[in-house]
Amino acid sequence: MMHKFYFESLDRSMRDILRFSNPLSFQLPFGGKPIVFGGDFRQILPVIPKGSRQDIVHATINSSYLWRHCTVLRLTKNMRLRNLASDEDGDEIKRFSDWISNIGDEKIEETNDGYAEIDIPNEMLLKDIDDPIATIVKNTYPLFGSTVCDTTYFQQRAILAPTLDVVQSINEYMISMNNSEGRVYLSSDSACHSDRNVDLLNDVHTPEFLNGIRCSGVPNHELNLKVGTPVMLLRNIDHSLGLCNGTRLVITRLGNHVLEGKILTGNNAGHKVLIPRMSLTPSNPRLPFKFQRRQFPLIVSYAMTINKSQGQSLSHVGLFLKKPVFSHGQLYVAVSRVTNLKGIKILICNVDGSQKNSTTNVVFKEVFHNL
Repeated sequence: MMHKFYFESLDRSMRDILRFSNPLSFQLPFGGKPIVFGGDFRQILPVIPKGSRQDIVHATINSSYLWRHCTVLRLTKNMRLRNLASDEDGDEIKRFSDWISNIGDEKIEETNDGYAEIDIPNEMLLKDIDDPIATIVKNTYPLFGSTVCDTTYFQQRAILAPTLDVVQSINEYMISMNNSEGRVYLSSDSACHSDRNVDLLNDVHTPEFLNGIRCSGVPNHELNLKVGTPVMLLRNIDHSLGLCNGTRLVITRLGNHVLEGKILTGNNAGHKVLIPRMSLTPSNPRLPFKFQRRQFPLIVSYAMTINKSQGQSLSHVGLFLKKPVFSHGQLYVAVSRVTNLKGIKILICNVDGSQKNSTTNVVFKEVFHNL
């Protein structure tokens, strides 16, 4: 209660200071306090489950009534591409940067309604795709067998794909290639019962049924881990240690009740941390009921979805487009994760396995209208 009173008093004092400098501050958004919003409208927009294009665009901040009070500041330097070794490298990086920008603005193909088929430069394409997964793995993780315990090997590498099913197929393939010590961890799932119809729910929501549910944002019922496996956190655990949603680690020890991992990136890279089991409740609105899964809040991250890669900086990326991107900004996010043209390879194939050199780019241009 003392802490609550302190913060309430501090907030009142701040309001008094603002009103002293501007007596009309109470009529301004956020009480006149300066608020900084960061983001890039070329990147993936807010995810609206089952939402239409109109729903997604209307969920962005520039469709809010607050937008008219905002001042837009533009950052023009691409920090991922800032290190230039020579003038020749500078020209190549400039072309690569312009190509990425054109994908984000959808200027490569002018006459379209947000969905355009674009050609991928030959130097980015992977060929010889008798086995697409083996091809993308071999290119992104060369010499994988001899470096499986080298944590620095995974710091700047990842395979990206638009859909979760493709990502899981790649992760299962790579785990099978890892000959290190491994264990399978099973979750404990239970339905969140209401006050009524408890017996009916017990009959319908059996443990076997709950175990088979796979949702974005929660780990699977069966978590297959081995020493040396890169993983990604799905929940915030300790911000001071860098253990936040999206943090990547490498498993270093498998315990009965906790896992030991080494942080891969950020200020705490190289530090060993312990990861406990947590009770997680998925927020998927498609589920007509709520259930709780007690499991380690981790997913294997040899491969990850494009949405999960947003915010990551990598030097070696394999983009596997077995299925084309389906949402605004996904292709832009995927190709802009790397620091240079040589760092990305793209494998595009049809459902029948035949190779392609073009893919779909999705950009909802109306989101740029009032910037």
